[in-house]
Amino acid sequence: MPFVKIVKNKAFYKRFQVKLRRRREGKTDFHARRKLVTQEKSKYNSPKYRLVVRRTNSKFICQIIYATIQGDRVVCQANSKELDRYGVKGGYTNYAAGYCTGLLVARRCLQKLGLDDAFKGKEDCDGAEYHVEEEADGERRPFKALLDIGITRTTAGARCFAALKGAVDGGLHVPHSCKLFPGFTPAEDKTSDAQYDAEVHKARILGGHVAEYMDMLKEEDPTKYEAQFSKFIKEGIEGDDLEDMYLECHKKIREDPSASPKKASKGAPKRSGNEITGPGGKKYTRSIKLSLKQRKEKVKQKIMAALSKGAEDDE
Repeated sequence: MPFVKIVKNKAFYKRFQVKLRRRREGKTDFHARRKLVTQEKSKYNSPKYRLVVRRTNSKFICQIIYATIQGDRVVCQANSKELDRYGVKGGYTNYAAGYCTGLLVARRCLQKLGLDDAFKGKEDCDGAEYHVEEEADGERRPFKALLDIGITRTTAGARCFAALKGAVDGGLHVPHSCKLFPGFTPAEDKTSDAQYDAEVHKARILGGHVAEYMDMLKEEDPTKYEAQFSKFIKEGIEGDDLEDMYLECHKKIREDPSASPKKASKGAPKRSGNEITGPGGKKYTRSIKLSLKQRKEKVKQKIMAALSKGAEDDE
């Protein structure tokens, strides 16, 4: 029998520790989270806010969050599905929708904290570099939040940075540079300087790339165009209308960023014993747990019913 080296012995397995659940599922980068959440003791338990940006297959979700021992607490949130109220009838995952969602959560957060009049942000959407902290001259400093994009790759021009730009233009202080925005060109060598073209970024914010794709697809493949832009076609929106649509959306968000009131529920279901009446008046029976005394009584009734039936049959 050949010699076998024991690599993982009993001592290894006695000290083995399973990784955290969200680490095993690949949902949370705990190294990044630790850096974002850890607060200095000299801050006296003041919260460290994060601008959390997530993109699903159907929408953007932006939240202002701070961490506690019991768990994270959400100050306010916005998602791109709400843009329907502001005139955007489709395309809730593109770069322009990400910018609108970031702008919405920024204005909503400042409105909730009573800072919306003190920090207006950048009302002209020109794509230029902007930092609200450089303009703050009063006693109050701007609301600061750190960008949290989870496990999303930080590639140049990624859609998650659209929400960052929207939040910054909305009046939040989010530390960043323009290196990862569309339109930034790094220096070719040490003798040259990096360049940032704000017009390229502005075109992306106002849906210029979507308009070009719509026009191209309309000419080359009308069937695919009708399937892919069915919502825009239903509302009568062409590629040339996108810029005005998004500019109008920015204007309406600044006028009223508050969340729409929730629809009143039909009412809680009413229960009487094991019979339940739903909000619409529909009734149905649900099994309920019986006590020992109730079960014995139920058995006794069944026995009595069987005996009485047997006596009737004998007669």
